Amino acid sequence: MITRRDWLKLSAATGAALSLDPRVLHAFQGQELMTRAIPSSGERIPIVGLGSSATFSQVARSEDVSALREVLGTLVEHGGTVFDTAPGYGASEEVAGQIARELGISSRIFWATKVNVAGRGGEGADPVAARAQIERSFERIGLPTIDLIQVHNLGDPPTQLGILKELRAQGRVRYIGITSTSESRYNDLAAVMRSEPIDFIGVDYAVDNRGAADMILPLAQDEGIGVLVYAPFGRTRLWARVGDREVPAFAVDFGARTWAQFFIKFAAAHPAVTSVTPATSDAEHMIDNLGGGMGRLPNEEELKRMAEVVDALPPAPPRGRS
Repeated sequence: MITRRDWLKLSAATGAALSLDPRVLHAFQGQELMTRAIPSSGERIPIVGLGSSATFSQVARSEDVSALREVLGTLVEHGGTVFDTAPGYGASEEVAGQIARELGISSRIFWATKVNVAGRGGEGADPVAARAQIERSFERIGLPTIDLIQVHNLGDPPTQLGILKELRAQGRVRYIGITSTSESRYNDLAAVMRSEPIDFIGVDYAVDNRGAADMILPLAQDEGIGVLVYAPFGRTRLWARVGDREVPAFAVDFGARTWAQFFIKFAAAHPAVTSVTPATSDAEHMIDNLGGGMGRLPNEEELKRMAEVVDALPPAPPRGRS
């Protein structure tokens, strides 16, 4: 339950988000953020969250992180909880932990971080260094239990996933998993999914990057593994491709009034997906993104039309919003 003090902090933190495009505000009229169940537990989490790579990471490295305060406050104020970060995202993990404590919302966030300590000379990861990195994450987040830690980009699963299994057994970590954002390594990811008792995977998936739907997402359904989706905007690629084009009129039928909602709803519509976590450092974009998790999701015929619209767009340099 949020206290009056916390509410005042959040209201101050999200003040910049109050003047919004009417198309964005429409998504919040009497609607709630959809949730999906984590397969291994049945716990439900919001279908849209927040990532901390890209522009979030860039701002975290700057002297003025007030924009990130607004973004995190906006996420929680509007029903979001899932926050994906990693030690490899520069100052994101540390800055987010500090801001959450200042706003009094640390316990209201579903913290998803990662571990990846590179080995030397082709050797596996150093377990001592991996444990030290994990302990730093605990210090930065400032909670005795972290919701989810994943092995980042398939970094030495035997060593690092082994450590995470120990921490889960001790109750210090609630869920464990592994990530890959490289389609060339999907076979390696699938091997871990079939052989290890993991709760989550993290993959990139977007309307113009649908490779994960061929094998990985169906396998996650079969194995009862949750999925965090990264880069539903193709990082900046999709923004460059759509340019100043209008969102297709048919998208209004499933509640997508902006391109962000269009892209997020496409990714979230796959039944294997548990939460979509686009990164942003802008509070208005955060609200827009959350709108993608409200209303209803597109059906099979609508998904086909969405893919056709994007496939028909010309390729463009990777410039634009992230």
